[in-house]
Amino acid sequence: MILVTGATGGIGGELCKLLKASGTPFRAMCRKQEQLELFRKKGIDAVLGDFSHPETLSSAMQGCDQMFLISPTTPDQVKRESDAIDAAKAAGIKRIVKISASDGNVRSTVPWAKSHALIDHHLRASGLRWTILKPTAFMQNFLWFKQPISKGFIPLVSGKGSVCWVDTRDVARVAAKVLTEDGHEKATYFLTGPDTLDMDEAADRISKIIGKKVRYINLPTSVFRLFLRFTGNSAWMANGLVNQFADVVAGHHDIDPTFEIERLTGKSPHSFDDFIRDHLREFAPAAEQRMDSAVQA
Repeated sequence: MILVTGATGGIGGELCKLLKASGTPFRAMCRKQEQLELFRKKGIDAVLGDFSHPETLSSAMQGCDQMFLISPTTPDQVKRESDAIDAAKAAGIKRIVKISASDGNVRSTVPWAKSHALIDHHLRASGLRWTILKPTAFMQNFLWFKQPISKGFIPLVSGKGSVCWVDTRDVARVAAKVLTEDGHEKATYFLTGPDTLDMDEAADRISKIIGKKVRYINLPTSVFRLFLRFTGNSAWMANGLVNQFADVVAGHHDIDPTFEIERLTGKSPHSFDDFIRDHLREFAPAAEQRMDSAVQA
């Protein structure tokens, strides 16, 4: 039995769909009663559990021998995931598949990159069997900018830096694969999409697909920080994002395509164009409506 944490998120939710479709026994962990009831209506075993309350984890883990570990990016992520690893060991879980980050480093100025590295160290020292998945930046992050994109611009601080963006759906496919077969113990997989794009190239591809000119605007870091704060991000999150894009990306520290997703799953990962087409309704509602009308005609 696999315990899927983060079951209401993008990767965890997709993993639940894949495991259910394959008939693999698993249990979805969620924080709210209404989420639990929704899972059960779909015929999915679900249990309440909260990383912020480690005492709730032991009962959620009962009867499970594997855990998929992912949690929201927060200042206390190291404590929450480390506590979960300790609880898993005490509950008899034998193996953990963890979502980490391709830029994880204990000396990183990006807070979540440092957090992931520290948690990875804790997991490797736990005595449990483990597999660590290290995706690059998610294509789904572009959904943060869907309103500016709909108005014709992408505001960032990436300079000419490039990113090998990866679709969360492909990360979930890899997770499903390694959770359901042997041979992945003590393995660390760097997961990327098929293309490396700078923001000008990304804007050009978006423009061609949505049928509207979109430009990349390379903002001063102070302006980007204000933009993030104005759109509801905490100071901690805003500062981390500024460091990630202005340092890691603009400094050309991202990785090239690894093709691990295709090697592990036998299927090519989604391209950036695939992602934009699949989310056309969010980026260009008018274009989606025109497509729907053409299909109906």
